[in-house]
Amino acid sequence: MRYRTILGLSLFSLTTFAQAADSLCLQKEQEIQHEIDLARQHDNQRRVTGLERALTEARAGCTDDKLKARHQEKIKEQQQKVAERQKELDQERADGDDKEKIARREHKLAEAKRELKEAQAAPY
Repeated sequence: MRYRTILGLSLFSLTTFAQAADSLCLQKEQEIQHEIDLARQHDNQRRVTGLERALTEARAGCTDDKLKARHQEKIKEQQQKVAERQKELDQERADGDDKEKIARREHKLAEAKRELKEAQAAPY
């Protein structure tokens, strides 16, 4: 009886692990399929065709490692953008430029920070 319980828990753990391993790719496929459904509802055949191509490519070459690597690259790019915007803002303040220019730089910095947060929050 004890062995059956251990075996059952082991099998359950393995199936859960297998599902978790594919979860990012499956999630991406589900999101693309959802977009296809929306495009069909709005009779947007060009979008459907493009999304079907994307779905085929995702099914053929999707791995969690690739998705994670791309995600980390996006985050790194956004971090660089934030650093660049901060540097520009600091330069404007140091030059003593008008308040309008500084406000624009602050707005660009805030936008870059928002994009970084979105990238960090995204699953892939």
